[in-house]
Amino acid sequence: MSRATSDSPGPSNPPESSEDVLSDALFTLYDYQPITHASAGQSYTYNYPSQTSPLSITLTTPDTDAANWELHASSIWMSAVYLADHIDEISLPPDATVLELGAGAGLPSIVLAALHPQASITISDYPDQQVLAAIHENIERNKVVSHCRAAGFAWGTNPEPLLRHAPAGYDVVLAADTLWNPTLRESFIDSIEGTLRKSEHARAYIVAGLHTGRYTLQAFLDAVQKSSKLAVVSLVECEARGTERRTWDVTRADNDDDKERRRWVLWIVLKWKP
Repeated sequence: MSRATSDSPGPSNPPESSEDVLSDALFTLYDYQPITHASAGQSYTYNYPSQTSPLSITLTTPDTDAANWELHASSIWMSAVYLADHIDEISLPPDATVLELGAGAGLPSIVLAALHPQASITISDYPDQQVLAAIHENIERNKVVSHCRAAGFAWGTNPEPLLRHAPAGYDVVLAADTLWNPTLRESFIDSIEGTLRKSEHARAYIVAGLHTGRYTLQAFLDAVQKSSKLAVVSLVECEARGTERRTWDVTRADNDDDKERRRWVLWIVLKWKP
């Protein structure tokens, strides 16, 4: 299990927020899973849970321009932590090209970059000046600048700026907690289709929290099935702070409460339809 903390207060490390203290206390006392970690501008430390590949990553949590507060980029989301914890489950070809969409602080991509220096990795989010500055800072701080870069990209727009780094498309596309806004569903799918390499081996890996409800996630899956060129390879519900896994079942929504939803994330793998 990863250990992820806010650093001690200092000149470049703002004090831990009361929100983080409350979240940690709720989990410790009541098994109430937080869905976000850290706050805008905080320094956040993540430790990769591997005895054979010990790794510590320190990130600045992005803030956003006032006009873009609805991006919800100013936290480290539980799904990003889960994806980072399980980054070894991503199948990478030699010299892989990797793109993260809606990356926020870029945690999964930076963990991947630190573990796989042979990969070429692009970390993208909406072209908000403060978000991109934080990603640049995180890339440099964690010493992966040689093969990792930040890029501004609004879903549904021309992906040509992203494809400069992978003209044939990306072998792997990553995304964490990007399914919560139904108005962006089609543009998100378009962005995967516009950036994923046209190869039978290319994959998109999406991890989404259940805190926005099962039917929101099912609507995304329905849209993929009905209107996209993509196919679902696997759907697995994973315990966010544990090892239990189970088959996706949207009808569990009838019995889930908020505490139960917070315990799980959905791991989605997509590929091109035959």
